[in-house]
Amino acid sequence: MEANIKSCGSSRLKKHHVCLRDKIPMRKEYLVYGSPLIGEEEVEEVVATIRSGWLGTGPKTQRFEADFAAFQGIEYCVAVSSCSAALHLAMLAAGVKRGDEVIVPALTFCATANAVVHSGATPIFADINGEDLTIDPEDVRRRITPRTRAILPVHIHGYPAKMEPLRSLADEHGLLLIGDAAHAIEAEYKGIKIGHLADITCFSFYVTKNLTTVEGGMLATSNQEWADKIKILALHGMSKDAWIRHSDEGYQHYQVADAGFKYNMTDIQASFGIHQLARIEKNLEWREQLWSRYDEKLTDLRLRRPPTPSADVRHARHIYAVQVTEQSPLSRDRLLGELHNRNIGSAVHYTALHLHPYYRRSFGYREGDLPVAEAYGNTTLSLPLSPKVSDEDVDDVVEALADCLRS
Repeated sequence: MEANIKSCGSSRLKKHHVCLRDKIPMRKEYLVYGSPLIGEEEVEEVVATIRSGWLGTGPKTQRFEADFAAFQGIEYCVAVSSCSAALHLAMLAAGVKRGDEVIVPALTFCATANAVVHSGATPIFADINGEDLTIDPEDVRRRITPRTRAILPVHIHGYPAKMEPLRSLADEHGLLLIGDAAHAIEAEYKGIKIGHLADITCFSFYVTKNLTTVEGGMLATSNQEWADKIKILALHGMSKDAWIRHSDEGYQHYQVADAGFKYNMTDIQASFGIHQLARIEKNLEWREQLWSRYDEKLTDLRLRRPPTPSADVRHARHIYAVQVTEQSPLSRDRLLGELHNRNIGSAVHYTALHLHPYYRRSFGYREGDLPVAEAYGNTTLSLPLSPKVSDEDVDDVVEALADCLRS
């Protein structure tokens, strides 16, 4: 790549140039997939936190929890170090244990299933529906056994899962509903915020997410007993939060109530989150405009665009994923490489999880077990979509795709 760029000389003066050696149109700068938009407010808050001397879990973490609870309209929120930590703690707080089974979608990130494994239970993969790529309630029904303890729907790409039939299934069989909303902070299902739709819901603030604390996560629940337990488990199992132990009230002795973890969020992370949350609706509006621009400009290309959200949901617009079709001259993986050659970053969300070596080896899954997730996972790629992306960036992506597919 660097050699190609250098060979093009003074054409750097233009936004686009053509390398004479390989004839590939190039952007001047690489369009990084998932690059976050960080404002001056975050920078100033982080600096103020550093100067305060309180860098660990403290008052800003508590403020961020309160702000997030108000946004979701739910009683209890606990900030933690990642969504992976949130999912693990959700399992433990809800009593998922060795010998239990938890049904998860085959189309998700590995953290979803790994949280089940770390609790000692077994992940049971269910297929997705082709309508919105979320877990198929009918396939969930087929996989319920006497050992099933919970259903773990993922609101994939920002599409809310079909929570009404999933709740009916959970109630019918006495199961827990644990939500993975890593992609869906702003999402709603039939007018209800996503944090209300499961017994406990987990969110991600990873660097590529709609709200970032660089690394971080949150649990939301109406169950005070679970919230209290999660707070203890997230900080070594100690009975008092560190910021309370060293507050203006003086040192507070603590007792180790459980064998906990180091899963707490820091005030440095929360300093990002406070201001990211304040702009979340404005940022969603911009991503909706970019989404519409992609939809319009990709109409004539040999790609399948994302499913259109139904009228009864609010989509969080986290990932804009297209699929190569049978008519496409390039495979998905070749297209990923050709976009990279044109200075366009892209990603895959996701290869069907049950086909990864660990799950094949540990649980006996094989190709063909979950055909809808497999077909989607083999053909999808995600295009840049964030508050940092401009209209011109979208145009560059579409131009690059068109050039790749013509070639």
